[in-house]
Amino acid sequence: MSFILVPLAAFAVAALVTPLVARFAVRAGVVDRPTSPRKVHTKPVPLLGGWALWLGLAAAIATAIQLGAIPGPHIKEKFLLGILLATLLLVVGGSLDDRFDLRPAKQIVWPVLAALVIIMSGIGVTAVTNPFGGLLYLDRWQFTAVTFGGIPYKITVIADLFTLAWLLGMTYTTKFFDGLDGLVSGVTVIGGLVIAAVSLTKDVAQPDTAFLALGLAGASLGFLVWNFHPARIFLGEGGSTLAGFMLGVLAIVSGGKIATTLLVLGLPLFDAAFVIVRRLLEGKSPALADRSHLHHRLLDLGFSHRQAVLFMYAIAAAFGASTLVLRGAQKVAALGFLLSILIAIVAASLAAKRKTYD
Repeated sequence: MSFILVPLAAFAVAALVTPLVARFAVRAGVVDRPTSPRKVHTKPVPLLGGWALWLGLAAAIATAIQLGAIPGPHIKEKFLLGILLATLLLVVGGSLDDRFDLRPAKQIVWPVLAALVIIMSGIGVTAVTNPFGGLLYLDRWQFTAVTFGGIPYKITVIADLFTLAWLLGMTYTTKFFDGLDGLVSGVTVIGGLVIAAVSLTKDVAQPDTAFLALGLAGASLGFLVWNFHPARIFLGEGGSTLAGFMLGVLAIVSGGKIATTLLVLGLPLFDAAFVIVRRLLEGKSPALADRSHLHHRLLDLGFSHRQAVLFMYAIAAAFGASTLVLRGAQKVAALGFLLSILIAIVAASLAAKRKTYD
């Protein structure tokens, strides 16, 4: 019953709060206006959806605590405090960006602070599975930064840097991916469900992690009710960053399931990397917004708005579910297949554009 009540609480709170957030955003003038060709909506849409996502997640955590599902052996109390504070920082910083359109140098401050809060709360990647066998340990170089109350607080250099890079990578993957109605919120539902399923397998056996993942999925689904095309509210900067950030955190606390999360977010991650490299090669800022992302290319190929979103859902669900049966090098091969899908879509869209010009 607890596995139903936790996501249900998250869903109910997010679904009920979202229209209230939308009304506030409209009154405060925090809306996304279609002022550039890359925007696919035709009228102003309220932002600040991250608040609904955060409140839904907080409701899930409160419900799970009330039911005695967490804290547990893998989700400690300090982890929960760190997660709530870190995600709150993302939503606050994202709201400021939605309102004042902050420069990239100021935008990144909030994800970095959020990642540091997670690291300081004790969440980190100390080892990753070598797809070709064994483990790669990241915690062999550490030193005590400070001792407080007789308790040493250590810095594990390689592990902490890896954790910081991983969380920032996941955060910006969903930020860049948030270009179509319901795309990021729907993929986050899928990601939460996949991580919950992996956490409940016999090999992992982390029911407390599953509760947290189901809470994220429930909150995202509650928001998706209002965010699916045609969207009545957008995630905004706070929501789009919170989604990837939380999937990144869940990947760590579920036993370093980095490959699992990569299979869910592999296509948008490769797309973000491709777009950043292309912009750098062209001498442009990596943060420059344009119409070259994967979802835009699907529209150029003739996909409708909903078809493009459902296609991305199907890819995320299929490859995410594959992690339940794939092992080691097979997951690397699956990631390679994801990359080939991206290359094929990019090539097809470029060919379609050349045909149009001819």
